[in-house]
Amino acid sequence: VQLQACGGGLVQAGGSLRLSCAASRRTFSSYYMGWFRQAPGKEREFVAAISWSGGTTSYADSAKGRFTISRDNAKNTVYLQMHSLRPEDTAIYYCTAAADARATTARRVKYWGQGTLVTVSS
Repeated sequence: VQLQACGGGLVQAGGSLRLSCAASRRTFSSYYMGWFRQAPGKEREFVAAISWSGGTTSYADSAKGRFTISRDNAKNTVYLQMHSLRPEDTAIYYCTAAADARATTARRVKYWGQGTLVTVSS
């Protein structure tokens, strides 16, 4: 599966961005999709994940209440809506695909997208 993420950019603190990730395969609905991020000088960390049908979501504590993950299986696309952005959200955001709910763990991710840069200015 090839994952193509887009939607990153420069935004002021308090602003919003919506990331999108398009998958190459029609078997998109068989993957647990997610987002990870990596800030400069830091390890890659889990942000959000969503189940095959979209009925179950999970978030990192830092994302709860501000970020919303969703998916459209008809369009083979997963989204990450981000509100109330903070400078500490600055990172490269990676779209991921995994087999199951262990998608919250980097080593369980099967496919990684190329990443899209989000920069939040103070």
